Amino acid sequence: MARILIVDDSPSQLMGIRRLVEKLGHEAVTAEDGAAGVEAAKRELPDLILMDVVMPNLNGFQATRSITREPTTKHIPIVLVTTKDQETDRMWGMRQGAKAYITKPFDESALANVINELLPG
Repeated sequence: MARILIVDDSPSQLMGIRRLVEKLGHEAVTAEDGAAGVEAAKRELPDLILMDVVMPNLNGFQATRSITREPTTKHIPIVLVTTKDQETDRMWGMRQGAKAYITKPFDESALANVINELLPG
């Protein structure tokens, strides 16, 4: 069982993604915006992070960059899960350090496959 941090400012998205993570047999930890996500990543040191992009305070691109540049968290794979579906957004997200990019609404099996692919071990 892995610990997965879900960062999303939408309560319904947070709940839906949490349900999928738990259905896959993993523990879910949540944060409601990018700044809280960066703090939770440092505190919890999760095995994987699922990060929304469009959020208040610190957006997902900024939070991803912060996490991937921090020595204690740079090893954690980040999947951007977002409504931003332009190729330039995808490229920018990957340049910030994300390991995968999934657009909402997402296919549950596609997200499950990415989670299983990126989890260590």
